[in-house]
Amino acid sequence: MGRDQAAGVGAGYRCEAVAHTPHESCSISLGLRFAATPRLALRWLRRRAIDIADQLDAPVARPVHHWLSDHAAHEYALLTLARGDSYLFTISDEATRYTLSVSPAWNTK
Repeated sequence: MGRDQAAGVGAGYRCEAVAHTPHESCSISLGLRFAATPRLALRWLRRRAIDIADQLDAPVARPVHHWLSDHAAHEYALLTLARGDSYLFTISDEATRYTLSVSPAWNTK
């Protein structure tokens, strides 16, 4: 367990990846981490997006690869988190919806 993870709620940002299977009404955690800064949170989010995209068919992974190289989207995410708001990135294929989210640990929205 990393230092940020051990810090728990005291850390600045809660990062989570979840797979949702609508047909089975099931959610599966794909990872949870606490990060000290928006930049570290976004770095974790990007790594999880890469891991998920590697498992998808090329047409479904294409928007993920676009997001991974979209510096304007990353700056928007950083500004959103610095403002104290949550950031959500969603990936969908026919059977599963993946949500990658970062929320300030103090934010109960």
